[in-house]
Amino acid sequence: MTVNSMETHGGACVPTFHRGDTMALRGLRVVEMAGLAPAPFCGMIMADFGANVIRIDKTRGPDQDRLGRGKRSLALDLKKPEGVNVARRLCSNADVLIEPFRRGVMEKLGLGPDTLLKDNPGLIYARLTGFGQSGPCADMAGHDINYVALSGLLSMLGRKGAPPTPPINLLADFAGGGLMCALGISLALLERSKSGKGQVIDANMVEGAAYVGSWIYSSQGMFLWGKPRGENWLDSGAHFYDTYETSDGRHMAVGAIEPQFYEELISLLGLDAEEVGQFDEPEEMKKIIAARFKERTQAEWSKVFEGKDACVTPVLSMEEAPHHPHNVARNSFIPSVYSPDTYEPRPAPILSRTPATLPPGLRAPQIGEHTIEILTEAGYSKAAIEELLAGKIVADAKKKAKL
Repeated sequence: MTVNSMETHGGACVPTFHRGDTMALRGLRVVEMAGLAPAPFCGMIMADFGANVIRIDKTRGPDQDRLGRGKRSLALDLKKPEGVNVARRLCSNADVLIEPFRRGVMEKLGLGPDTLLKDNPGLIYARLTGFGQSGPCADMAGHDINYVALSGLLSMLGRKGAPPTPPINLLADFAGGGLMCALGISLALLERSKSGKGQVIDANMVEGAAYVGSWIYSSQGMFLWGKPRGENWLDSGAHFYDTYETSDGRHMAVGAIEPQFYEELISLLGLDAEEVGQFDEPEEMKKIIAARFKERTQAEWSKVFEGKDACVTPVLSMEEAPHHPHNVARNSFIPSVYSPDTYEPRPAPILSRTPATLPPGLRAPQIGEHTIEILTEAGYSKAAIEELLAGKIVADAKKKAKL
């Protein structure tokens, strides 16, 4: 990422970063307090679409962020008043602050919303937590599995006769957390364009996950549900919506819900429609369909169903997905900088005029990699920066100045 121009905000020179002339968030200034998973994902979305994202890291500690693509890092000791003053200075010229700490942590640091919004009334102050800023659980520790559990959705996930199955950490951390926070920021920025005022966003993963599951809640009275977990249409209870093992130990995904798609499925499997009815006993039908899929390899079945309206696709590994012809044709994945011969998803969605543009090799910053650069842009003199370095208020990865 390169500096293309300098703009003045509140007396400080602030760089405008972009990877092209049409980045949707070009010129947006974001400060992200370093955290794990949800907040970094939110910040990466901002950076992917052109925002200038400064990640405030601790001066000590492991570098575990794999969602820092396109960001810059300032290593700062927030336990010292001088470090807090640096953070306030950055936020006074920022459009957005993303913070992932438990309730009250930022206030104890002297960086709460009352303080920062007084400094900068237009600031969008995004707070991303597990349980939210109020309520009996607000001060509790938790992880994705806990948030999904309280959202009600975990009770829906899993096969018949089995306990609820955690959805890795996708549903709360990333969908209900980071992505929902990015949506909240976008909405607040849109409103600010009319009012000129900032505001505080209470983004939390319990409510975010529940909101992602709005359709699940609103459809409870439909014929799709009503049975115990693992016995409904969309939770592996139906033979026309499940995965089936092939002869080489791989799997095919079947989602033939509509009658015309189910008819095509049965036809391409070479089965008798009268013997495998769509609404016949699902467990018996599963045995018949499973036996047929076991007769061929995944590759062979993929050729059978390719281009057909049977809603059948191969279950690809993460190593295979980037090389699938459809994903290749759309450039859906980009080479990863973290491991040879691995890939990452490109930013989504695709905007027709202002798409995200990622140059090859774009990576997460080292902790403190841009410390001097960021402080210079914020208006600190060379002498002041040297004083901060000497006092171990900040650390610079390039000089290996560490506490």
